[in-house]
Amino acid sequence: MSSMPEVPLQIVYDQPCFVIQTKGMNLVVTRIGGHMAPVEFFTDTENPIQPYHIAPWWDTGCHPDQPPLLQVLRGDFFCCPFGANEEPYQRELYPPHGETANRPWSLIKWEQAGAGAMLQLEQQQTIRQGKIEKILTILDQQSNVYSRHIITGMEGPMDVGHHANLRFPDVPNSGKLAFSKFTHAQVYIKPTELPENQGYSILSPGAVITDLKKVPTITGDFTDLTRYPARRGFEDIVIICADRDLDFAWATVTFPEQGYVWYALKDPKVLASTLLWMSNGGRYYEPWNGRHINTMGLEEITAFFHEGLAASAQHNALNQRGIPTVLNLTSKEPLVINYIQGVARIPEGFDEVAEIEAMNADKVRLISQTGKSVEIPCSLDFLKGTELKNW
Repeated sequence: MSSMPEVPLQIVYDQPCFVIQTKGMNLVVTRIGGHMAPVEFFTDTENPIQPYHIAPWWDTGCHPDQPPLLQVLRGDFFCCPFGANEEPYQRELYPPHGETANRPWSLIKWEQAGAGAMLQLEQQQTIRQGKIEKILTILDQQSNVYSRHIITGMEGPMDVGHHANLRFPDVPNSGKLAFSKFTHAQVYIKPTELPENQGYSILSPGAVITDLKKVPTITGDFTDLTRYPARRGFEDIVIICADRDLDFAWATVTFPEQGYVWYALKDPKVLASTLLWMSNGGRYYEPWNGRHINTMGLEEITAFFHEGLAASAQHNALNQRGIPTVLNLTSKEPLVINYIQGVARIPEGFDEVAEIEAMNADKVRLISQTGKSVEIPCSLDFLKGTELKNW
């Protein structure tokens, strides 16, 4: 195994980036904000898959008054704290989605080995003293990204999250969404956007959702959230709170015409909810300008929607239901957040996912509503903190 702490940065989509590779994968992470994209799966085939979104202003930039988060916006990034953070919490005032999504990360270790590749980054926190490590691992013969974030030296409540942004084909309803069992789902309690601010939303604010296929809108009609792209010209946010008794929770998007499924796996006792950010041209202010379309954030979080730390640490409509909206940090013990994302090619006839089963410690099966299935190598025990084998 070779260790190369001085690996040079590469410019990818106009940002200095760290890059790791295996025979079948290419993973890029921006130095600023640690945004993970592009990620190409099956690079050793004629039809590689790149599921992540990159903001359309990547080549022109946006106004310097905008936070680095928006300058870089792409793929998946870690948020600590998660959300807008417009209100201070005990004199702590954070940028949107925290320092982790806006400030540079330092390289600690970069390794390429026979088993795969690993990137370890670090960021010292300045608003609340502490340190966060980001460890991303990809393995040969697998199409998974194993993400581990370790928070040390920090005290007090913190809302956190992963912010995976997927791009969808410019074809209505081409992606089919499905989720593991949940105990509560709800439209954001306020309008996500307001016309007076040059933004538009369509879902009924605060509506409690019992059926994702039948969600009320402000027009009195209903809409299906399991199909996307949909509702062009609108921006909406919904939260789906996982059943915390599950061994692991999952979120999936199947693209039948493209022949693959994207999946995310998590421990629901750590990341309690999935926030859906449905961005389909509903923002007409800078830098969005109505051009941010066919994009969805599938964001695994413990937070009160996207409002930020102050709202998440206070009594709110979710934690009153027993749904955690913060994790309690202590400087005596690191907090480790593990997360798996990946893609799998699917057989013809495979539609939306009905279930994901653990076959053993190293393999899972995705089963569709039509009964078609696909088996994929995946180290599920990673979610509980187990180290990856052969690494």
